[in-house]
Amino acid sequence: MGVREVLVDAYREALPALGASLVGGLLAGVVLGGMRAELRALPGLLVLVPALLATRGNVYSSLGARIATGLHQGLVEPRVRGGDERLRGAVVAALANGVLASLFASVVAFAALSVLGEPVAPLRALVGVALVAGLLSGTALTVVVVTVVFAGYRRGRNPDTLVGPLVTTTGDVFGTLFLLVAVRTVLALGLGGGG
Repeated sequence: MGVREVLVDAYREALPALGASLVGGLLAGVVLGGMRAELRALPGLLVLVPALLATRGNVYSSLGARIATGLHQGLVEPRVRGGDERLRGAVVAALANGVLASLFASVVAFAALSVLGEPVAPLRALVGVALVAGLLSGTALTVVVVTVVFAGYRRGRNPDTLVGPLVTTTGDVFGTLFLLVAVRTVLALGLGGGG
């Protein structure tokens, strides 16, 4: 196979995923742009947003890569049924890592803003947002990553090509959407006020 054929094949597989990633990023920006009231209600939340979104990308890209490697090596079958211990372990580890990293980011953001003397919402509010957003977006990302990687693999696509743009897109879209849900939940529970 020549260089031209390799390039054409790579672009054929990657361009649709990259196009979807671009559209998803724009949608996430629209949601974040519409969160002005929530960002004002919880000072310091804007500092936390990049960390939460980066966490989604890092943790769930690793999950997708781990599943893709298992598929290539024949260690994982491209189906959810059957109780594959490796798949279950990878999913549980990804969810735990995603939630723990989100909680850690919320504590670090609170501490950094406090030390700098910047306005910051109560720690319980930032931790609550991180917990709710981490659980909801982690669950959604796990379902999407496993489904798309398996479906792509069964259709002869390289799952490694799909994972990066897929996680970026769904992580941004679900991350900002569930961030909004988490903030509204925390505010509705009255965790945003006080010190």
